[in-house]
Amino acid sequence: MTHDSDTKGQEDRPDLSAATQLVAEADTGGRKPDDGFSRWLLLLVPLAWSLFQLWYASPLPYSLRIGVFNAGEARAIHLAFALILVFTAYPALKSSPRHKIPVQDWLLALLGAGCSLYLFVFQDALAARPGLPTTLDVVVGIAGVVFLLEAARRSLGLALPIVAMLFLVYAFFGPYMPDLFAHRGASIPRAATQYWLTTEGVFGVALGVSTSFVFLFVLFGSLLEKAGAGNYFIKVAFALLGHFRGGPAKAAVLGSGATGLISGSSVANVVTTGTFTIPLMKRVGYPPVKAGAIEVSASVNGQIMPPVMGAAAFLIAEYVGISYSQVVQHAIIPALLTYISLFYVVDIEARKANLKGLPRESHRSGLMSAALFGMTAAGFVIFCWLIGVGLGWTRDVFGAGASWAAGLGALAIYVGSVAIRSRFPDLELDDPSNPDVVLPDTAKVAPTGIHYLMPVFILVWCLMVEELSPGLSAFYGTTALIFLVVTQKPLIALFRGAGNLAGQFRDGLNDLLDGLVTGARNMIGIAIATAAAGIIVGTVSLTGVGLVLTEIVIAISAGNLIIMLLLTALICMILGLGMPTTANYVVVATLIAPVIVDVATLNGVAVALVAVHLYVFYFGLMADVTPPVGLASFAASAISRADPVKTGVQAFRYEMRTAILPLLFIFNHQLLLIGIDNWFQLVLIVGAALIGMFMFVSVTQQIFITRSRIWESAMLLVAAAMLFQPGWFMDKIVPEYTSVPGNQVLELAEQVPEDGFLRVEVSGADIITGIEETRVMRLPMGEPASGAERLAAVGVQVTPVGDAVQVLGTGFGSQAERLGISAGQTISRVFVRDPNSPANELTYIPALLLIGLVAALQWRRRNWDQPGMPKRQTQPA
Repeated sequence: MTHDSDTKGQEDRPDLSAATQLVAEADTGGRKPDDGFSRWLLLLVPLAWSLFQLWYASPLPYSLRIGVFNAGEARAIHLAFALILVFTAYPALKSSPRHKIPVQDWLLALLGAGCSLYLFVFQDALAARPGLPTTLDVVVGIAGVVFLLEAARRSLGLALPIVAMLFLVYAFFGPYMPDLFAHRGASIPRAATQYWLTTEGVFGVALGVSTSFVFLFVLFGSLLEKAGAGNYFIKVAFALLGHFRGGPAKAAVLGSGATGLISGSSVANVVTTGTFTIPLMKRVGYPPVKAGAIEVSASVNGQIMPPVMGAAAFLIAEYVGISYSQVVQHAIIPALLTYISLFYVVDIEARKANLKGLPRESHRSGLMSAALFGMTAAGFVIFCWLIGVGLGWTRDVFGAGASWAAGLGALAIYVGSVAIRSRFPDLELDDPSNPDVVLPDTAKVAPTGIHYLMPVFILVWCLMVEELSPGLSAFYGTTALIFLVVTQKPLIALFRGAGNLAGQFRDGLNDLLDGLVTGARNMIGIAIATAAAGIIVGTVSLTGVGLVLTEIVIAISAGNLIIMLLLTALICMILGLGMPTTANYVVVATLIAPVIVDVATLNGVAVALVAVHLYVFYFGLMADVTPPVGLASFAASAISRADPVKTGVQAFRYEMRTAILPLLFIFNHQLLLIGIDNWFQLVLIVGAALIGMFMFVSVTQQIFITRSRIWESAMLLVAAAMLFQPGWFMDKIVPEYTSVPGNQVLELAEQVPEDGFLRVEVSGADIITGIEETRVMRLPMGEPASGAERLAAVGVQVTPVGDAVQVLGTGFGSQAERLGISAGQTISRVFVRDPNSPANELTYIPALLLIGLVAALQWRRRNWDQPGMPKRQTQPA
């Protein structure tokens, strides 16, 4: 006879095999061959790929003057590795064997890699005959596209290949399309050149970013996970938050957010943290559907958390034409808002169900535990700050040897932190099915992983302070992490006096090998996705279909910006179904971002280009959640044993707070740290946005202090709008901007603060359509310089003409061109802030009064209308 406790244990035990298989099928390939040759191939090829990428990103080839690869060569090799691995690691069909690699897959791997390496071997010959492909060139181009589409089907599913094939059909059958869509069509040689032999298609910007930057960041995350950082993040999260109301859910949010810092996959994030957090959430009382949905929401939001952002951060930098550090700066506040508000969501769910936390190992108060962890982290931050301050000093003292001196200082801090870590027991992997879960002591957990922060600090320092390229920064960070993976175990054994240093060193080398291989296999899908997305990009530039899409969206929305934004949000979510984050962004940025820019500027909304690209990125990401394809929801439901569609619907309900953010920062750029003048204004705006997000969550969850009535929810929604968009309300009273003649643009451009924006009105005929139009746009002003130089930096050359300034030309691919400025147009007006206009932040006062009124009303009835409590039949007099 089965006891109830045994039955409950079986119900709580997650289906790890299904979840792990889902991750393998989606991220690394589900094939595990039995024969030795195939196993060695799936070990040595990804290892060689990782070593190649490290070599390509390092300064050694240029120092030693050997093994130097140009961008085109590197992209060809990068894709060749991916094609070999996708055909050998990913089975063709569900019925295909997993225990061996069939002969046809060997053949596809060799032919696919050969088509990619064709550009490497014959690059000089191809450069000598641009636009004049030979028969062999055309055959290789056609075969390469076919192999790539099959590779995308195996590794990414049907969505991206179907979309790519539709664009291919459109490219060839242009003359037979309806009038609006008709074009002259492409010949097979022209298409082969466009898609495969040039950088206009498969080997374009997206694959270049994957080659130069993304690989090393994915490798960095893989090595950090192999070093033990993933388990450390989860343990710290549970030690800090597990004892609070609904503690496992709050720990899941923190743990998934920390994992999202280093992860490039929503599905992998769900499985990494969810195998432990979901069963614990169920154990404290969360229903399976809600437990899975919370983990999905937390894990998907990891894709919008800098510095990696699912690899999209580097693509955004390329497409917008700004530095990577600026992308991180613009993206950080929305990411923090969505994570902090998710804490509020899970707290509301815990209040509704009257849930408790988990028991703790020690009786130290939660405040004391948080303080101890904060002191530990703050101590390391101070160490890092001292290093930063000391770097300037070392340059003065040591001159050319400053790098060696700084390296030795970082090494000393690393060894010291490992010495501290060795005094504490190792963190074991928890068994989520164990019924006796006791939370660890924060004071014992926090110091055990403090040394993991050193490579992270080196990476961030190189990116944000030294302003090195993302690739070189990732190389230095990954090199430091490789050293950590190899040395941490023997150093800990040395400080403990445990002996067997050689064995510990071998374990470190095995961890390094495993991390290098896993990192490369995690990149297969991303490399294939960025390459396949190049087919869509190539079609857009070949046929001009982007202009057609713009006309269609404008016609359907009748030129209304709000309708257009909602329509493009829906298009982004549909295009993103079944696609990974990176490919999803490339597609929507190519097709949808220009549409938003066109309609917004024509409606007089001065939109920043980075805001538009973050907008389409956010909504494309929603496809990871929404049924029927949301892979993250399927992974969570495999663990929670809940219905995947119900899990996806519930997760989307939680994600409504994330979905509202793009609609906010499109109109309020201050949420992207644009137009903020001082720290006080920053704190005020972020604080107001956070309160507004809490109120929006309260409306979607229908609870604030207690259950909300309809009119109370309406009041909270109005208050949230006033906190999110104070400028819109204040403009109804007093306009914030006043206009001056366009001939002052050079003077005003010089006065804009560093990295600020200049708001201008551009009038004249569009260079393509010939239609007279007037647009309002924001031009980003970079470093201080003369007005003409700053305008030239964003791609605008001008000359004064009367009261206006005429545009002589725009730089190819510049921000000015992307915003719709063309030669022959004029800058007719410049908009400057009216010094007599009241501060927009005054709108916060009535918003807070509304919130206070609702709070007072709900406080009075909190006892008889409290969630989780039985409702009284009659209200008190």
